[in-house]
Amino acid sequence: MDRVPAANGLSFRVGFTGHSGHLTVEPLPPVDRPNRLHDLPDFILPPAFPEETPETIKEYVKEKYLLPRLDEDVFSPQNAGRQWEFDWFDRAEIQPEPSVRRSMIVPSWEIPFRRKKNESHLQRWEPQSVEVDISEMVTGSQDSGALPRIVGPAKDFVRGSINNRPFRPGGLDSTDSLGKIHPDGACNGEWARGLLHGESAQILPPGFKDGLDLGDLKAHPLRWEVYENVTVEKRTPDARLNELSVQFDDLFKKAWEDDVKISEEDGNMLEVENQMELPNESVQTDTEEELLAVGDAFKTEPSILDEILTVKSAESTSRSEGDTNAGERQHKEVWAVTGSTEEIVERFHELVPDMALDFPFELDPFQKEAIFYLERGKSVFVAAHTSAGKTVVAEYAFALASKHCTRAVYTAPIKTISNQKYRDFCGKFDVGLLTGDVSLRPEASCLIMTTEILRSMLYKGADIIRDIEWVIFDEVHYVNDVERGVVWEEVIIMLPRHINFVLLSATVPNTIEFADWIGRTKKKEIRVTGTTKRPVPLEHCLFYSGELYKICENEFISQGLKAAKDVYKKKNSATVSGAGSYSGSSMANESAKRHESSSHVKQNKHAASQNAVNFSGANRGTQSSTSNNWTSRRSEASIWLSLINKLSKKALLPVVIFCFSKNRCDKSADNLTGTDLTNSSEKSEIRVFCDKAFSRLKGSDRNLPQVVRVQGLLRRGIGVHHAGLLPIVKEVVEMLFCRGVVKILFSTETFAMGVNAPARTVVFDSLTKFDGKEFRQLLPGEYTQMAGRAGRRGLDKIGTVVVLCRDEIPEEKDLRHVIVGSATRLESQFRLTYIMILHLLRVEELKVEDMLKRSFAEFHAQKKLPEQQQLLMRKLAQPKKIVECIKGEPAIEDYYVMYSEAESYRNKIIEAVMLSPASQQYLSPGRVVIVKSQLAQDHLLGAIVKTPSANYKQYLVLVLTPELPSILTSQTDSRDKKDVNFQVLVPKSKRGLEDEYCSSVTSRKGSGTVNIKLPYRGFAAGVSYEVREVMNNEFLSIRNKKIKIDQVRLLEDGSAGAFSSTVQQLLSLKSDGNKYPPALDPVKDLKLKSPDVVEAYYKWTNLLQKMSESKCHGCVKLEENIKLARELKRHKDEVKILEYQMSDEALQQMPDFQGRIDVLKEIGCIDADLVVQLKGRVACEMNSGEELICTECLFDNQLNDLEPEEAVAIMSAFVFQQRNTSEPSLTPRLAQAKNRLCDTAIRLGKLQAEFKVQVDPEEYARENLKFGLVEVVYEWAKGTPFADICELTDVPEGMIVRTIVRLDETCREFRNAAAIMGNSALHKKMETASNAIKRDIVFAASLYITGV
Repeated sequence: MDRVPAANGLSFRVGFTGHSGHLTVEPLPPVDRPNRLHDLPDFILPPAFPEETPETIKEYVKEKYLLPRLDEDVFSPQNAGRQWEFDWFDRAEIQPEPSVRRSMIVPSWEIPFRRKKNESHLQRWEPQSVEVDISEMVTGSQDSGALPRIVGPAKDFVRGSINNRPFRPGGLDSTDSLGKIHPDGACNGEWARGLLHGESAQILPPGFKDGLDLGDLKAHPLRWEVYENVTVEKRTPDARLNELSVQFDDLFKKAWEDDVKISEEDGNMLEVENQMELPNESVQTDTEEELLAVGDAFKTEPSILDEILTVKSAESTSRSEGDTNAGERQHKEVWAVTGSTEEIVERFHELVPDMALDFPFELDPFQKEAIFYLERGKSVFVAAHTSAGKTVVAEYAFALASKHCTRAVYTAPIKTISNQKYRDFCGKFDVGLLTGDVSLRPEASCLIMTTEILRSMLYKGADIIRDIEWVIFDEVHYVNDVERGVVWEEVIIMLPRHINFVLLSATVPNTIEFADWIGRTKKKEIRVTGTTKRPVPLEHCLFYSGELYKICENEFISQGLKAAKDVYKKKNSATVSGAGSYSGSSMANESAKRHESSSHVKQNKHAASQNAVNFSGANRGTQSSTSNNWTSRRSEASIWLSLINKLSKKALLPVVIFCFSKNRCDKSADNLTGTDLTNSSEKSEIRVFCDKAFSRLKGSDRNLPQVVRVQGLLRRGIGVHHAGLLPIVKEVVEMLFCRGVVKILFSTETFAMGVNAPARTVVFDSLTKFDGKEFRQLLPGEYTQMAGRAGRRGLDKIGTVVVLCRDEIPEEKDLRHVIVGSATRLESQFRLTYIMILHLLRVEELKVEDMLKRSFAEFHAQKKLPEQQQLLMRKLAQPKKIVECIKGEPAIEDYYVMYSEAESYRNKIIEAVMLSPASQQYLSPGRVVIVKSQLAQDHLLGAIVKTPSANYKQYLVLVLTPELPSILTSQTDSRDKKDVNFQVLVPKSKRGLEDEYCSSVTSRKGSGTVNIKLPYRGFAAGVSYEVREVMNNEFLSIRNKKIKIDQVRLLEDGSAGAFSSTVQQLLSLKSDGNKYPPALDPVKDLKLKSPDVVEAYYKWTNLLQKMSESKCHGCVKLEENIKLARELKRHKDEVKILEYQMSDEALQQMPDFQGRIDVLKEIGCIDADLVVQLKGRVACEMNSGEELICTECLFDNQLNDLEPEEAVAIMSAFVFQQRNTSEPSLTPRLAQAKNRLCDTAIRLGKLQAEFKVQVDPEEYARENLKFGLVEVVYEWAKGTPFADICELTDVPEGMIVRTIVRLDETCREFRNAAAIMGNSALHKKMETASNAIKRDIVFAASLYITGV
């Protein structure tokens, strides 16, 4: 065969690709060349190894070492949102290009009844056009932060990305945003002056590692002067500050007058504006425009007071109404507005002529009011009872969003509500669904999602936020939930300003307060409406001994309760044994049922610890014998049969029976073995429905014990509903109950919150419940929520609520409290979490402190800020009193500090030391003491002259006194000279015999009398002295020195020489200035044993010593100056308290925040500048588990040596929530991984406790790691059928499914974290693990979504 030529003149080239140097052959177009040598392929150097030349080396050295460059750690992709702008001399800014439009023409909105219709165009209204600034229309550029946002990839449009910057939260003023980073002195030009004086230059900009090397700078001779009015004046910052302080009073006075004037005008404006809130034909359009113009003028010109006092809380700009109080105007902000319903209801169709959605029924007044304000673009808060029609308001918000081509978001606290609402709205609107595991039609205009999903979208800056006009919060009273209530507050605070609110809640006492908090936080007016009237009235009854006793209908009926108690007394006195059988019925029934069937073993084990005393008398009878158990079961069944028969006879079916235990629901349903409430057609409907619903399950899953058991109950018209059921089983029960074929439904409390399925009657199995910590009575709000399911609107005239009584009748006060008591107030459950802190550190516009300020918990404190601002201004404006010191520079403030501290120890020292027996023995004549001065707040050195006796009950002490004040001198001059016992030591030449100085104590025995008149004053040795009576509690200190005392000459003779000698002895003890002699030793001398008293004694004596050394000690003006110092100190303390209350340090959770910041720094999630690091970005992805433990698990590579099945099994500890379970059987590798994870959790717990975070390490590990389903998930990931894994644990099937579904979400989070870390092996492992668990009944589609 002839050879076939491949090609003629085929050209190609060989090259290297990549860093590994792979050879590639690239064909080239054929080119005819005369020289065949040129046809040889060119050898291309690999791009990874370019040829080095002197020029390239020089360029590399210059770029690497000579030029300043950015810090890669700071200017990384995760920090792309940060910016540094410097305001130099004139704060120069780059002006936008001239081609950018500064304004645009938009249509203006008018109230419907004021619209002028155009006759030539079919009576249709045509809006007028107005010119507005373009910045007011572009919400994205303002609400996304300081830098313009770039729309991200399509895959992140709905969920967002950790790389996106969140939108700017609404309600923030420009002063609230985080300040830009400026070097010290960058704004006032001080850096230039320092540079000219030879100081070091600022050569390192923020974020740069290297800067310019300017060498040694030398000072430049200059004169820094400013010439003004031909007068040379050196103006320094200090001089300008002094000038401001001199004119402060005038400035404050003018600011106050201007502020009051504006307040009065604003008050008048508000009155007119309130009249305009409702339609009034008498108000003309021109007047409205003029008033709005005036209002805009005032809004754009803040008062001088606002310029003086800038507070970060942004509480000063608001609507205000005048309120005269003690002749002064005070601002009172009004954000929650109520009332004025009648006129809207009467003229509703005139006010809203073109409704976005028509309803086939007449709207209630509160619905009309809410729709009217929705049409005006206002946020509304609707508070009404269950089944009152709050959903109508949500539907209208959806319709408005569709009409305006925007989006609306409906958030619900429970996934079941989200699925139900998706089914309800599907036929009416363009609806999508977003939950943790489901994402259906996210591009729809009306999105239904859980609140956690919306929070994640806000933190991750999802671009879909731009399009949202309404956010509907259903079941807002869920904010009281301890675990998840904080999510509502986070979302409300984080929503941008262009989004309006629709809040739906049950009736709560503090609706106005909560709405006021939202309005104040978001700077939006919230219209509050609702009704306390039930669409179907309720009657409340007791069921006892086969009869119903009505106890409440609109008001409490005592006669019904009394009749029930009479029957109870008769029955109890006749058959005591019968009461005993009822007494132990609950627990005895549990004990009997525990061994009934192997299919119920795990549920009985699970619930045994939670339902020990769930009913009256349930803590008794636990040790009953088998025969007693059987009797108790029969009696329990008879109670249910009698109740069902009674309700059936009175046509009170269907009924929802609330039992506060999963195990109790199952047992109660099983007791009705012989009850059949359905006819043949209903049985057929139930069978067909169940077959269709369960047909999506594979063969083995259809025969699960729970599925078979529930189908058997449903065919008899009995259903159960609790968290232990499989999701698809719960949905079947809910749908059949809504169809009316299920007559009796035993349910837990979640049915009232998560399912919109009213019944004819509601029965409470008990009025007590276990809340996870203890057994307690139902709260009025909980009772009202569940009782609200009674009464079907349009079918029943009245709804019936029954309280089941077994062995006793509840007390009247308890029934009154539960039935007619006030509902639970909305209270903040806000708490700091690490993931919240990390997300907020990424948001430049909202600091964590700002989030704390805007929480509902800090609402009242922040509401008082304007008043505190004004009070602070008044105190700062008060003229400061000056202390006049006669001894030079005033030192009274330091002296007063010592005096105040000494006073705090005084009572303790006097009671514990001075009055003790040990100290009394030292109080003998001649003992040097320190006593309290009677004339001033001072203390004096003295010596005891005489101890108490029969004639004198007090001590006589000679004290050295300061010079007498002038006021005292004038008083003594006016007295009779003979009455004043005042002696002066005369010169020796003029002394008499009786005054001769004697150096020794006289030997003459005295009579014990005191001849001198007390108080006895004199002057000797250059000082004044005084002999006076002193009580025990006036001794301040006992010193360790004694002097010689001549009582005869001092007290009987009154010898001047004796007084002079005594004074000189006291003066000789003051050898070192004014210091006192040492005090008695507290341990050796005074025998003190308490360490606290000894420490206080030392501090006390040191303070007395320091005070004696002060020049204020003994001053004649001490009393006057002490009063002045006390007043100045009080004023200063008041100012400090006000400043503290207005600062971030006063926030309740500030200490916890500081501790958590230190923890994040320690583990490397943030750096010293609070910049989120790689580890922190990974932690931001962890929403389903505890973020710190999950992050440490990843960075410690604890999942690297595990197979995908083992990794997903150990990860189940992050999401499993049940505490008490059977111990799983683990493989050695799983056991090792478990111990490793526990050690990590305990280490993190100890670290948090070290930084003062309120965490117990052991409890922290137990709460966040629960390994009860590790074996189950491991077997499930390996492919074991669901029926087999259920036998491995006592956890109910529903909890298993819920855990595995949440585990899939955790795998997705770990996969995203692995992508951030660059760990491709972990990313692939998590993807494999997710696929392994995503199968069969666990991930069966919801019936609400796919239909039956």
